[in-house]
Amino acid sequence: MRLPYSLLLLALVTQWLVPGTIASAQTPRGSRAQRHSRVDAIFSPWSGKATPGCAVGVSRDGVLDYARGYGMANLEYALPLTPRSVFNLASISKQFTAFSVGLLAQEGKLSLDDDVRKYVPELPAFGKTITLAHLMHHTNGLREQGQLLTLAGWRGDDLSTEADVLWALTRQRGVNFEPGTEILYGNAAYTLQAVIVRRVSGKSLRDFANERLFKPLGMSDTGFQDDHNAITPRRATGYVPSEGGWRISMPNTDNYGPGNLLSTIGDLLKWEQNLMDGRVGGPALTAVMKTSGKLNSGIETGYGGGLHLGEHRGLRTVRHDGMASGFRTEAVLFPDQRLAIVVLCNGGSIDSTDLSWKVAEVYLGDLLKDTMPPAVALPEAELSALAGNYWSPLTDEVVRLEFKDGALREVGSTKAFVHIGEGAFRPGESKHVWRFAAQKSQAPRELSIKDVWPTTRDFIRLSAPMPASTDLAAFAGQYRSEEVDMTYTVRLADGKLAVRWPRRDEVVLEPVGGDRFVGSLGAVTFTRAASGSVDGFLVSSRRLRRFRAERREPPASKAPSVGRSIP
Repeated sequence: MRLPYSLLLLALVTQWLVPGTIASAQTPRGSRAQRHSRVDAIFSPWSGKATPGCAVGVSRDGVLDYARGYGMANLEYALPLTPRSVFNLASISKQFTAFSVGLLAQEGKLSLDDDVRKYVPELPAFGKTITLAHLMHHTNGLREQGQLLTLAGWRGDDLSTEADVLWALTRQRGVNFEPGTEILYGNAAYTLQAVIVRRVSGKSLRDFANERLFKPLGMSDTGFQDDHNAITPRRATGYVPSEGGWRISMPNTDNYGPGNLLSTIGDLLKWEQNLMDGRVGGPALTAVMKTSGKLNSGIETGYGGGLHLGEHRGLRTVRHDGMASGFRTEAVLFPDQRLAIVVLCNGGSIDSTDLSWKVAEVYLGDLLKDTMPPAVALPEAELSALAGNYWSPLTDEVVRLEFKDGALREVGSTKAFVHIGEGAFRPGESKHVWRFAAQKSQAPRELSIKDVWPTTRDFIRLSAPMPASTDLAAFAGQYRSEEVDMTYTVRLADGKLAVRWPRRDEVVLEPVGGDRFVGSLGAVTFTRAASGSVDGFLVSSRRLRRFRAERREPPASKAPSVGRSIP
């Protein structure tokens, strides 16, 4: 589709912020002081001098109400966070990439219905057209770029570039699903949109966004990072918890589009106002940004142009969160109340989204409804009966549930499942729903998982026997994937299978039944030839399905068939 070109010039409050705490004088002093005191209390755990923290900004109808920094921007030099501290926004960046593509569509330079290969012809033809709209709305089916680089031998702290991502994407022989049939959040699609902006406009996304978005809106502290070594005044350092304290964790990438935008709370509040008044792009484009994508079936996905479109406790929201290295970010707009909240944090254990909801409670408490399903008691015997390993025929994922300390939970998770009735559970305070079907005679138990996306993932409990220790040797050997130009070695280590490949730590595989295992890669399923011998393995996780590596040296004799009844 091509968007009509229009521009609405409206006044926008600018030059809001100076270091320190800022509050609007346009509200009664008593209510303002009380409101701000409650916000301060929310962030008090992160207000010390020995911890990273957050900067929070709130505006109402385009007028700044409050902005403050809590905690430290740099622990080594004891520099405090302020409203002008610069953060890596992580995935909040996506809406700016989508908006840039939208501007080009508005000018007739491209269409969201165009095939991505029109602009990136080096991508393989996967049999079904992937459009720019598929890229924007996460309905494209492309495999996750970060996981592909991991499988290709990149370490977490390695530099990665746009060229590296394109190298991996252009080698792929398959996708996660047929474009338009599902929604699966990922980053590769937004790297491709950045490439498309450059190839269509003749300018990098960084330069295009600076000229067309940030300068017109007075966002002087905002820009995409294309050199991780560049000096950025007032930039906060990212941290993750470490034994006895914190350790530095900064994004080490020169690739941008899905992330890597730097900004401040003040600049982001100006952007939130633009989503309401369309000063840049006009009402037509901001409307497209806030319009949900749809699946081929017509079901709305709840994701627009780099924006989650939903509700919080009965009120409409337009928002996005972000997570990159030690940064956790959230920007949420309540359009009907014209309230914008931005929370930017530089500690990897800080839940920026939860903090933003708590700030919303301060400002909108009387309007918010209690929508969390209440707990319904369930005997421990029934809870423990649900524990086990479950496999999804759709995604090839495996989830493991255990009954521990009187509660059902995912293995390794601290979130206890709360029963909400009729076999349905929510993990902790999440609105995700895990629903167990009634047990059928002589059939494996069934489970469906419904998260924020409309696609429900169905699972069945694995019933294949665990492989005996003597059977594990049949899986050892070398496996090759041309899709990432890598050879993997599977070996026996201390009685368990382990996978190793150059420059990566070895991954131990835990058996879950038959030829299926799990590890830090996700689910690893060994496959067999008609003869019964192991001929390869598949790696599957939430954002990457059935990535295949072929066995290079078939065993000399037929391997025992271990639990070939799958599941």
